[in-house]
Amino acid sequence: MNEAVLTPQSQAMGADAPITRRELKALMRRSNVPALIRLPLWYGALATTGVLIWLALGTWWLIPAMFAHGIIMVHHFSLQHECIHFTAFRTRWLNDVVATWCGFWIAVPPRYFRWEHCDHHTHTQIMGRDPELIPLADTVSGHLLYITSLPYWRGMITGLVGHAFGRLNAVEKRFVPKEERAAVVLEARIFLALYLAVAIAMPLLDWWAPLWFWILPVLMGEPVMRFIRMTEHVGRPNSKDMTVNTRTSLVSWPWRNLCWNMSFHAEHHFAASVPFHALPKLHERLKGRLYAEPGGYLAAHRDMLGQIRGSRERLGAHVNADV
Repeated sequence: MNEAVLTPQSQAMGADAPITRRELKALMRRSNVPALIRLPLWYGALATTGVLIWLALGTWWLIPAMFAHGIIMVHHFSLQHECIHFTAFRTRWLNDVVATWCGFWIAVPPRYFRWEHCDHHTHTQIMGRDPELIPLADTVSGHLLYITSLPYWRGMITGLVGHAFGRLNAVEKRFVPKEERAAVVLEARIFLALYLAVAIAMPLLDWWAPLWFWILPVLMGEPVMRFIRMTEHVGRPNSKDMTVNTRTSLVSWPWRNLCWNMSFHAEHHFAASVPFHALPKLHERLKGRLYAEPGGYLAAHRDMLGQIRGSRERLGAHVNADV
């Protein structure tokens, strides 16, 4: 019997499927152990940067300490992302609890995110269908503006408040099932109530730890997360072909560890049920079949900026030809 993987992914790869059904099934095996080993190390790094903030209070060293802390804080998103796929842990409730815990620190309610992200995987890079699609900017300044995270926070806060008031837009109603909408609204209300409680408690109790150890670091670190998230799809073709519409960025071990191996993003889209700890093995099996940027995050942005400049130059040449 031919063991070639008979999935949409392998069909997109052509008849010579690069991995067998048995191999893929082995890579998809879930376990609590890898995440439970990694979590103490991950939070150990967060505790270290937290100590740096404490030591730097009252000095200018506070700014770089908060920035370093913030870079790790915003990577709660990477762990949450793994949990909403139910691949961080084998135990389902652990995924739910950790996804909620992570989402609280970065203002990403997990229930809503799970439905949105499901639609992203279904319609990756399809304009008008992919709810997480970040279009390539028309200008370098537009590219840099998105990296600041200002457009991101505007959309996130508007969405969170809207959901808390029971409002979902037409796109959201497309991917959030009717029976789930009440839960999405309740989740947003709980998150906002907790944030409001912290905001009220800080001046009343003269308790400013959340500002130094959470709020400001997350605001400072989010541009780094935007810089990284953009490398996943921005500048790739608006095509259903998963061999080209997603970019893997080959980065060093500290970055891979920090992002829970989500730098292997093309592999993740090839088989979203493969847990984070098996993605490097999947990458080795699929070498040459998916789009990978060997220069890492910086090279990915050079590619995006090159496309932007090239597009402007072509537009300028077209305009001059018409004059």
